[in-house]
Amino acid sequence: MGNVAEPLTVSKSKTALVVIDLQKGISQMETKPHSAKDVIANAAKLAGAFRRSNMPVFLVRVAMGPGTTLQTVSDESFQRPANMAPDWADFVPEMTPQASDIVITKRQWGAFYGTELELVLRRRGIDTIVLCGIATDYGVESTARFAYEYGFQQVFAEDAMSSRSEEQHNAAVNFVLKRIGRVRKTHEILEALGP
Repeated sequence: MGNVAEPLTVSKSKTALVVIDLQKGISQMETKPHSAKDVIANAAKLAGAFRRSNMPVFLVRVAMGPGTTLQTVSDESFQRPANMAPDWADFVPEMTPQASDIVITKRQWGAFYGTELELVLRRRGIDTIVLCGIATDYGVESTARFAYEYGFQQVFAEDAMSSRSEEQHNAAVNFVLKRIGRVRKTHEILEALGP
């Protein structure tokens, strides 16, 4: 659109990191344009920086079971894996929760519906969230749409998220995320956090 991105500033007292679904069962799928390995590495850099600055880190995971999977009628089914490993919902080692982290367990794509995420953010005085994770057009975008409607400011770490295809990732970033927040690279967010 020709808009030049403004320099990013981050209020350390009012900003939280929200990491979506960097868990063993999801991070094993092939992702594009960024590999799951790169997404996890960038998310880990962000989490480390937020923790060093005493800023909240929310680690979100999805846990599904026969009684919790949504039963929607749709043209294309989104099936739960048939043989889910016992550690499918466990965070990848790089995202192991630290004592100061808040773990949110969801039962659908977005991290707000049916969880305490909004309540905990509000009670901590948070008005801005930095979002990252897998997949850009499912968990991240669904969470971002709710956050937008709840009035949160948002920053999206573009290279700390990815999807099943480059087309899906780019569509979410260019047609949705850029309209409801600011899309930046991990290094730009780290620079805005400062030392």
